[in-house]
This record gives sequence, structure tokens and C-alpha cells, in this order.
Amino acid sequence: MSVDLSVVFTGLRFENPFMLSSAPPTESDTNIMRAYEFGWGGVVTKTIGLHPVINVKGPRTKFIRATPESYHLSMQKRPGTALHSSWNWELISDKTLDWWVPRIERIKRGYPSKILVASIMAGSGSDRELRHWQTLATACQEAGADAFELNLSCPHMDRDDMGSNVGKNEHLITVVTQAVKEVAKAPVWAKLTPSTTDIVVEARAAFAGGADAVVSSNTFPSLPLIDPVTLDFEMNVEGYVSYGGLGGPAILPLSLAKMAQMTQAFPAKSFSGIGGIGEFAHALNYFLLGCGTVQVCTAAMLDHAIGPNIIRGLIDSMRAFLERHADKGWTSLEDFRGLRRDHILAHSQIKRPDDKEYRGGYEVEGYAEPAAEPATVQAPGVVLK
Repeated sequence: MSVDLSVVFTGLRFENPFMLSSAPPTESDTNIMRAYEFGWGGVVTKTIGLHPVINVKGPRTKFIRATPESYHLSMQKRPGTALHSSWNWELISDKTLDWWVPRIERIKRGYPSKILVASIMAGSGSDRELRHWQTLATACQEAGADAFELNLSCPHMDRDDMGSNVGKNEHLITVVTQAVKEVAKAPVWAKLTPSTTDIVVEARAAFAGGADAVVSSNTFPSLPLIDPVTLDFEMNVEGYVSYGGLGGPAILPLSLAKMAQMTQAFPAKSFSGIGGIGEFAHALNYFLLGCGTVQVCTAAMLDHAIGPNIIRGLIDSMRAFLERHADKGWTSLEDFRGLRRDHILAHSQIKRPDDKEYRGGYEVEGYAEPAAEPATVQAPGVVLK
């Protein structure tokens, strides 16, 4: 039985469900076309805006590494370490819309069957800013973009009406989405921030505005670690730092939790999962929760910028996975998508044991055996009678 890696997501046919997310690797047409050559089913451009952008001085992205057999975490490169996470404070593309339009046209001429999603962002505090969203959408659409991803999640914007500040405001989410939908002929995806109390509320607002899909999640707001020797932040400009975004393996369980909350609340809606994906086993988590596509960033950045080995592994492993489950009649993603979505319950609904050896939820390993009789502890200076 032959397998089919293609998917239809928000009406668009992808050769496979694996995408490069909006990030430094998708900053140029050259990188995007190289990504297609290596097999990525789709690419989301670096976020395009109308406002002038100047990034911080020095590095904008670094990687936090863990040392096996210890708790040591550091951005310092050293042998024998494993990737823990990425940290960045990079802003949206510093290229103008006029720079992007001819390049979107060139990409689509060269790769008409590949999916190109234009990530766009403007403000939301006035009718003028909402028209900026429409200007961006119209220009990218006419250039050939297959879909739009509304950046409502960048954690680095100082303005109250941009980035994740919009993504925390359900009214603004709906208003911005509606504004883009008024001019969009292509599908509109809303990329939400994980920095919110209940992401279901924000997802509902996006769908109320007409979003065809929700993308989650962007990086988690965070700070780089302080070097215990120099007492400086490991990433700084002249000693100073601002909040940035944490991505990579460390956020996989966190992003899955956000995604599960939304897919359970809206099982009939479309979702694209992001956060911590480096191999098919990671992507499988998102698929089993109900996602129709997934997006990769950190792992690709560490693999020749656009992840040639990552996408090869994803494709080969998904094909092998389907072949391994051929006895179930599985031939495509739709045969197993959402299979574990309903296995997540409220804590109070999880069965409690009747075993008298129950240890309050702790595994025996790593904890002291209970004493036969509780020891009496005497506080200093207190005489017990």
C-alpha cells in the first residue's frame, strides 16, 4: 500500500506537512528557494512590515546548551553539550515591502507548486494602521503569496498595538483579522503568542475575525542567563538586555499544552504547530493533537540555516511511520491526525489508585523510603516536654 505525504491545509495542497517558520532562515528569497530544493513543503517569510526596523547591535540569536551529567546551562560553545533552546531578540524583517514584492514573485515563478506564506505585521491602534495590514496583504497577494500569517505574537515589540501585545487582546485580534479578511483572497492564519492566561480565548477571537487557521506558538518571553563569573547577561549590548524569545527543544512540552487547549476547544478548526520540533517524533505530537501542518525553526537554523538534513529526516521518518502502520490502513496524515486529542482530561478526571502503597504521586526512585515511624524534629532552642 503506497503512502501519501501530501496534505490539504486551509484549502492549499502541500507536498508534505513540514514548513520552515517565519524566522532568520526565511529572510531572503535565496534561502527560501534553497529550502524548497531540499524538500520543505512550505515556507513562511520573515515578517514583512511597513515600519522601519533597526535590530540590536551584535548577535540577535544564540543557542543555550546543556552539559550532560550536570545542570549547567550556558550559551558558551563547549564540547560534549546538547541543545537546550534558542534565544533571540530579533525584530521583524528590516527589508521594505518594495524589496519583498519582486522576490515573492520570483519565488513563485520558480516554485509554483510550493506553498509560500507571507508573514505580515502592522499596528492596530487606528484605522490608518488597519489599512497598513490591508496594504501589506494586497501587495503580497498580488505578488503570488499563497496565504498570510498574521504576526500577532512577536515578543519584542515595544508598541502597545503591535506583536504579542495584540495577541493578548481578544478585541484587537478580531479587528485585525477582519481587516485582512476584507481584502484577502488567500487563506489567513493568525499566529498567536503563548504569553497569555488562556490561549483558547485568543484563538476564539481569531476565528471570530474569520481566521482560516491558528498557528501556535511563537517563542516564550524570557531572559538570557547571567554568567556567574562576569555577572553579565550572556547576551547583552553594553551590559544591557531586554526580554527575548525562548525556542527550541525546551519549549516543546509547553507549546504542546497550548496547542492541546485549542484543538480540544475547536476540533473542527485548522491548526499549524510550532515549538521544539527537530525530528518526526516531535512533529507527531502535534499531528496526534490535531494539527494539519507543523513549522520548524531552531533545528533548521543549526542545520545549514535551512535544515536540509532536518527535512530529509522528517520526510523519511513520516514515510516509515505510515508504512509501519499499514496494517491499520493508514496511508496519510488524515488517518491518524487528532488521535490523542481526546486523551487529555481535567486533572480531577484522572483515575486515582486504590493501592495502599500509593506515594502521593511520586515514583519510588529518587525519593527516600518512608520511615517506619516519623522522626521527631526538635527546633533549635526549644525543649520538648
